[in-house]
Amino acid sequence: AMGFCYFNSVAIAARSLVRSGQAARVCIVDWDVHHGNGTQSTFYSDPSVLYISLHRYDGGAFFPGSGALDEIGTGAGLGTNINIPWSGQVMGDAEYLAAFRAIVLPVVAQYAPNILLVSAGFDAARGHPSNLGGYCLSPEGFAQLTWQLLHATPGGRVALALEGGYDLATLPACVEACLRVLLGEPVPQLSDAERLRRPNADAVELIHQVVRVQRPFWGACLGLAPAASTVDMSVEEATQRLHALSFG
Repeated sequence: AMGFCYFNSVAIAARSLVRSGQAARVCIVDWDVHHGNGTQSTFYSDPSVLYISLHRYDGGAFFPGSGALDEIGTGAGLGTNINIPWSGQVMGDAEYLAAFRAIVLPVVAQYAPNILLVSAGFDAARGHPSNLGGYCLSPEGFAQLTWQLLHATPGGRVALALEGGYDLATLPACVEACLRVLLGEPVPQLSDAERLRRPNADAVELIHQVVRVQRPFWGACLGLAPAASTVDMSVEEATQRLHALSFG
């Protein structure tokens, strides 16, 4: 916790689950637009908690300035800290879904956590000014991310903890969309324009970089689209496929 909250509820929950013996492996996926520096610090050497953060970074110029590509954990926790630090162009649904398909989902499936906790900040949603987010994810995009995590986590044991989000026109719609997915309702579809839009070049390059950094720890699962027909694809071929992904 730093600046925007008093207690890091997700970190407390993860530590409690492990210490009580209720979980041997916990995964935290943090899609708040700000890097979770407190969460990263808490579990940086702890292999029982896998931390994955997708955040605006801008070369370290965006608050809090942490969460670089090469911050990968230490000691026994080496490789259990994965940062996807966006820089450059504005990111939206297509970029986040591409990162999920190429990195987040394969790693979650391989780690097989007993439970997955989401630091569900919605300040990457459209409507936030640049200094508080500046990205353009939609409620439907967040619902898609939630649905994909449910299906990648053994037993669908996923919990969302509300974090950032300051635009009162967008925040309720994002929360409602994710809750409906958790309740088993049909996942809403992206707009045709967003569904067909290619991830921007900055996002594709970053995905390449994350794969190169993390592949020594996660092997061939990284960089592959999650479909049976792509198991033997190279990183380069898989990244090219990001341009033609369909989101169902």
